[in-house]
Amino acid sequence: MQARSRLLPLLRSQLLGELLAWICLHPESSYSVTELAQRLGASQSTVSREADRLVEAGLVREVRRGNLRLLRFESDNPLARPLTELMALTYGPAPVLAELLPAVDGVAEAYIHGSWAARYAGEAGPPPRDVDVLVVGDADDDELADAATAAERLLGREVNMHRLSTEAWHSTAGDPFLTSVRSRPIYPLVKPEASS
Repeated sequence: MQARSRLLPLLRSQLLGELLAWICLHPESSYSVTELAQRLGASQSTVSREADRLVEAGLVREVRRGNLRLLRFESDNPLARPLTELMALTYGPAPVLAELLPAVDGVAEAYIHGSWAARYAGEAGPPPRDVDVLVVGDADDDELADAATAAERLLGREVNMHRLSTEAWHSTAGDPFLTSVRSRPIYPLVKPEASS
């Protein structure tokens, strides 16, 4: 049994929040169950069961192409706009930033930390008011600021970018900021093996 969502407690699981956010915040795209399972780190059968419920509720449209099952957000549903806003405010940082940051040259790794990552990890507390992002690498600060602004428009909240060099991130020196970040939950956006 999956843990109940702390980002949006009315959801029965984290996976449902992640699935809804990804589909809601990419309404122009269709995704296979296999692709969504890989993206969300879940089994195909679990994603398929959640998708069945969303299709039945009229929140997701399903198209079959042979054995391929494609899912797309049902933007004509009367719940579409408020659900998209709710997903952007709760689970939105992960899919939005995971798309924006890899496009910025020099991003070797990136993580969400702070209150959003803590709620995602299941820690109790109030809803996060902002999103704290740690970027590792030599990305240009202006490009990171542009990515933060684009994310803020989509998420409806402040996005704080903090950039560190790769050497500083992997250092064992007692930097108070790094000690604080490392002692709390973090959510990976750009993993080292995914960087170029």
